[in-house]
Amino acid sequence: MNARQILVKNGAHIGTPSKVEAMKRFIFKIRPDGLAIINVQSVDERLRTAAKMLAQYEPEDILIVANREQAHKPVEQFCKHTGFQGITGRFFPGTMTNPNLDYFIEPKLLMVIDPWVDKQSVTEATKQRIPVISLVSTNNTFSDIDLVVPCNNKGRKSLAAIFYVLTHYVLYEKKGLTEGQELEAKFETFFDDSRDSQ
Repeated sequence: MNARQILVKNGAHIGTPSKVEAMKRFIFKIRPDGLAIINVQSVDERLRTAAKMLAQYEPEDILIVANREQAHKPVEQFCKHTGFQGITGRFFPGTMTNPNLDYFIEPKLLMVIDPWVDKQSVTEATKQRIPVISLVSTNNTFSDIDLVVPCNNKGRKSLAAIFYVLTHYVLYEKKGLTEGQELEAKFETFFDDSRDSQ
């Protein structure tokens, strides 16, 4: 698997026209149309770091939250291969803070797709002192995030590529895959091609 090739081919390095100060260090260049291009090396390195972090926990202690619709299928596939817990769609208040709720869970690590869209889960994790990993584009602020993964966190193909690559890295860290070995599942299974790609 050539991770950087997969990330570039599927636009995982393409940011937005809006650029916040904290994200400028990850930006490689600005295209003539104003879109920020994220350094793909930074995307890949941060995904590897995220995989190392995720691999330190038991699968049932990790929660992946994806409110953004484009991330639902990639996250479902990621959780299927890693055994992590996933919430796709609406995150209900109190999920991590109210033990009286039937759906209360106590993860030890949270990963989100967007610190703004998934802010309720980030707020609850912060209150509970749970570390947070977040995918972050050039327009995102991220004050409560412990590990930022700079990338295109909006496109369907980009999110499929990110979680396909991250699945490889996590399974490699957990010794479920050897160096260079491919997942049995193909990239296409992480991507919902019944919808537009952007």
